[in-house]
Amino acid sequence: MAEKASSETTDNPNAAGPGKTIDAAHHIQDLTIQSSLEKIRHKLMVMSGKGGVGKSTLAANLAVALSNRGLKVGLMDVDLHGPSIGGMMGVSGLLDVVDGKFAQPKAFSENLKVISMASLLQDENQAIIWRGPAKIGVIRQFISDVKWDSLDYLVIDSPPGTGDEPLTVTQTIPDAKAIIVTTCQEISLADVRKSINFCRHVNMEVLGLIENMGTFRCPHCGQPVDLFKKGGGKATAKLMSAPFLGTVPFHQDVVQASDEGRPVMSRRGDSEFHRAFEAIVDKIIKQ
Repeated sequence: MAEKASSETTDNPNAAGPGKTIDAAHHIQDLTIQSSLEKIRHKLMVMSGKGGVGKSTLAANLAVALSNRGLKVGLMDVDLHGPSIGGMMGVSGLLDVVDGKFAQPKAFSENLKVISMASLLQDENQAIIWRGPAKIGVIRQFISDVKWDSLDYLVIDSPPGTGDEPLTVTQTIPDAKAIIVTTCQEISLADVRKSINFCRHVNMEVLGLIENMGTFRCPHCGQPVDLFKKGGGKATAKLMSAPFLGTVPFHQDVVQASDEGRPVMSRRGDSEFHRAFEAIVDKIIKQ
């Protein structure tokens, strides 16, 4: 009897089961994601071919610079294994739940809200040891279960490379556009070329390349020093037929500001970094 009952349950196309329950839940989440994304005008994924090029720092400052212009901005950190956005933005503590089920992103300012894996951890030093499916699920939840409301821009900080996280973003947010960060080192530029090819393979528009850690001006003598060579980002953009958004100079205030939890673009100023960054933001908004 047990075998017969099991057979009938398996063979009956109308029978309820774990598979159908999962499919139904996935479909409901798809609808919630679609509803959430419809309220967001522009989605920008900040990515890099390799680590150590200042991608998260630029993502944080981009979100701040956009919000400074009166735009409603969300900053989403999908670097699940090494979430640094929370620290850079000075947000901490677990997320609050609103409307019975939605997580409330952390407020950096009136126009800027932030969500990071760090806001889901009881212990900030806890290691995240997950395989692909778990990471995919969390990124989808960052969109479906977070109360973003209406946004002009959603800035997504993706981990380096072309793995599960950026691929999930492209699949979940098909109209997202990529901003690729690099330095002038050849090893970084080689990985940028792979990132551009990744974007083209998944039909993601490359909004442009940003060359970070450009010319450093000595605070004592004022002489310019090219710490990571010069001009490679622009040359790579031309070689790959991708837009070049500009070069951001190396500036000592950027590191200190990030460590203090207040990105340097939240401070009004007229430094070379501010001027270069505002020019890049102008190009992003125009495009």
